[in-house]
Amino acid sequence: MSRFDRYLLSQFMALFGFFSLVLVAVYWVNRAVSLFDQLIGDGQSALVFLEFTALTLPNVIRLVLPVSAFAAAVYAANRLTRESELVVMQATGFSPFRLARPIVYFGLIVTLLMAILMNVIVPASRLTLQTRTAEIQANVSSRLLREGSFVHPVDGITIYIRQIAPTGELLQVFLSDARDPRQRITYTAHRALIVRSETGPKLIMFDGMAQTLEQKTSRLAVTRFADLTYDLSSFLQSAGPIQAGPDETSTLTLLFPPPGLAERMGTTEAALLQEAHNRIASPFMGLAGPLIGFSALLVGAFSRFGLWRQVLGAIFLLIVVQLIDNVTTKAALQDPSNWPLTYAAPLLGILIGLGLLWFAALPRRIRAKGQLLAGGEA
Repeated sequence: MSRFDRYLLSQFMALFGFFSLVLVAVYWVNRAVSLFDQLIGDGQSALVFLEFTALTLPNVIRLVLPVSAFAAAVYAANRLTRESELVVMQATGFSPFRLARPIVYFGLIVTLLMAILMNVIVPASRLTLQTRTAEIQANVSSRLLREGSFVHPVDGITIYIRQIAPTGELLQVFLSDARDPRQRITYTAHRALIVRSETGPKLIMFDGMAQTLEQKTSRLAVTRFADLTYDLSSFLQSAGPIQAGPDETSTLTLLFPPPGLAERMGTTEAALLQEAHNRIASPFMGLAGPLIGFSALLVGAFSRFGLWRQVLGAIFLLIVVQLIDNVTTKAALQDPSNWPLTYAAPLLGILIGLGLLWFAALPRRIRAKGQLLAGGEA
């Protein structure tokens, strides 16, 4: 790699890191706010919150990388043109294709990063996140054992525990069950224990009282008990076996699914193939986006008014490529034989970038007659 290529590549990578950091931070803050309300409000610790946010980061990074790569390419090309560095290199005989060689290196690096994320890290993180979510949902202690707070694990159930002893014994327990519209049952007990059994967790209450209120007649029946067992499994879900979906399954399994995999996941064979080929095709948007952005700015000549028209044209072309990707994705989901359409958008983006380079390499007198992205001084 020549010194010029290394210089441009360092410019792209520095800006790519900056834009990626900013965009990931914005996405992460939005996601972290909802996770914080959900987890902390459900009685989880700050460590669980940090664990969940860390597991969501790979997918956020996957979404951000193509955008930050495009932004880095456009910003760097605009700055180098404004400072006449690219103009000087063109004056020394560098063709647009030669100038674009560092952007190809840059795009391939981004493509490799996205391929690793989409095919290895993201599926593994999503599977771990799904497993941890199921474990927390089945964790009785985190959902019920909160001192001095009224807990509503499901609609119609209210639980209050005044104090939890160091031995794990629950003191002064209140439980209201209003799931049956015909009656409301309220349990109070001086002491209680939560035990696990083969059929699920049980709440054993001692020295208490059960009050049954008939809603229709407003008749109240009171029963005192020395001990009473209440089945918590009626509203607490068991963790059970984890059934991974297409997002949590490896790419190789999606490409060659065993019989009945789509039915077990509750999806279609077309969706499995589309997800697998999307993991292979989408990383190349990390090459197509920067190539479009850099090539579009090479089309215009130097101007003291800037290259804002070329920048808008590059954004427009990228939007067109994304719209085509949306259309082809819908087609691939409808029929398994349409999976080649998944590669249409990245391939089109690369061809557009190469076409812009070819157009920029034409003599200026020819380009001036039909310049696609006007904005420079011919």
